[in-house]
Amino acid sequence: MSALAPNLRVMTKILGALLITMLLCCCGGGRDGKLIIGTDATYPPFEYKNERNEFVGVDIEIGREIAKSMGKTAEFQNINFDGLITALKSGSVDIIISSMTANDERRQSVDFSDPYVKTGLSILAAKESAVNSAADLKTPGRKIVVRLGTTGEMWVRKELPDAKIVSLDSDAACVLEVVKGGVDAWVYDQISIMNYHQSQPQTTRALLAPLREETWAVALRQGEPELKAKINAVLAKMRA
Repeated sequence: MSALAPNLRVMTKILGALLITMLLCCCGGGRDGKLIIGTDATYPPFEYKNERNEFVGVDIEIGREIAKSMGKTAEFQNINFDGLITALKSGSVDIIISSMTANDERRQSVDFSDPYVKTGLSILAAKESAVNSAADLKTPGRKIVVRLGTTGEMWVRKELPDAKIVSLDSDAACVLEVVKGGVDAWVYDQISIMNYHQSQPQTTRALLAPLREETWAVALRQGEPELKAKINAVLAKMRA
């Protein structure tokens, strides 16, 4: 028994080392050579699905370039926008590329790359609404629709304490509320507001003057400086 004990201890150490190695391979972004990217594929031209149900768009191409630079294949997970940060923090995805604004509130739980798009929040107003400017939103009792988890929702809750807020989980639902006159306005990004007004010109008005400027970036978990540097290098190359 005493002669076998040292051998057992050696075997235990070897097995322990192998287990740690396996765990590091699984948790270090290995995933069999894949980079798992979270996105809400409902936002053309940045992330959406084409008629063949394929992920396409500007952000999708950025994700593929990042994966390629790492010697990996990009795999996209379609997740509703308000669930993306939870998926990142839980390890279900490696990064988020989904037209996500980098702001201080989100930086409390995730990190961001350098910015790759500059935009702003604006207003889609109902045709018969009395809202004609940002100042009109502050009138007590205004009914404002917001999309859950977006900076539009954050802005409305902070800046319009007297508003009646309708929170919905998709662009289509928010647009419908404006079109049918169920709300006075929707606060969202400029590109979307412009596009949705163009698709519903008889029932909406686009007030594109920015309520505030924002920048979009790639989100990643905190404490991953090497991954952040690789992402920023790809963004710099694509920007050039």
